Amino acid sequence: MNEEGIWSWEKAWEVLPSLLRGLVITIEATVVGMVIASILGLLIALAMRAPTRWVRGPLRLVVDFIRMTPLLVQLVFAWLLLVDVPPLVIGFGVLGVHYATYMSEVYRAGIEAVPPGQWEAATALNLPKGRTWFAIILPQAIRKTLPGLGNYAVSMFKETPFLFAITVVEMYSAALNFGANTFSYIEALTMVGLLFLIVSYPTSLLVRRMEIRFA
Repeated sequence: MNEEGIWSWEKAWEVLPSLLRGLVITIEATVVGMVIASILGLLIALAMRAPTRWVRGPLRLVVDFIRMTPLLVQLVFAWLLLVDVPPLVIGFGVLGVHYATYMSEVYRAGIEAVPPGQWEAATALNLPKGRTWFAIILPQAIRKTLPGLGNYAVSMFKETPFLFAITVVEMYSAALNFGANTFSYIEALTMVGLLFLIVSYPTSLLVRRMEIRFA
C-alpha cells in the first residue's frame, strides 16, 4: 500500500507512459488479429458451404474444438509449441484463429440473409460462380455482418490481457510490472481499466450505430 494512502495520483501519472506503450501493443494485437480473423472467418464460412461432407465434417470438428477450448490455453499451448516464434506473433495468430471460428458464423448468417432473388437473378444472367459471389453475394453479406464483426473486435480488444501469459508486455502486463516494482497495483490497474474504457466505449457506440443503420 502507498504511504500516501490507498490512492496516489503521483503513481497514477507515473505508470501512464508504460501503459500507453502497452496500449500500442494491445491495439496492434487487436488490429492484426481482426485482419486474420476476418479473412479466415470468411474462408471458413465459404468452406462450410462445400457440397461434400468430407470437407464440412473435419472442418466442423476443428472449429468446434477451437471454440470449446479457452483462449488462454490456446495461447500457452502455441507458445510452448512454437518456441522459435516471437510471442507477439503467436498472439496475433491465436487471437485471429480463435475469433475466426466465431466470425465464420456471422458471415454464414450474412450470406443466408441475402435474398434468394439475388441468387436467382445471377443464375438467370448466367453469371460465372466467382462473379456471382464477389460481385453480388459477398458485398451484401459483408455489409450485414459489419455490426457483428465490430462486436467481436471490441471483445478481442478486451481479451488481449491474456497475452501476458506468453510474456507479451501489453497494458495489463505493464501494470503488473509497475505494481511489482512500486507496490502500487491499485493505481496501475485502475489506469488500465480507464484506458480500456476510453478505447472500447466509443467503438461500442460506433458498432451500435452500425446496427441501427444496417438493420
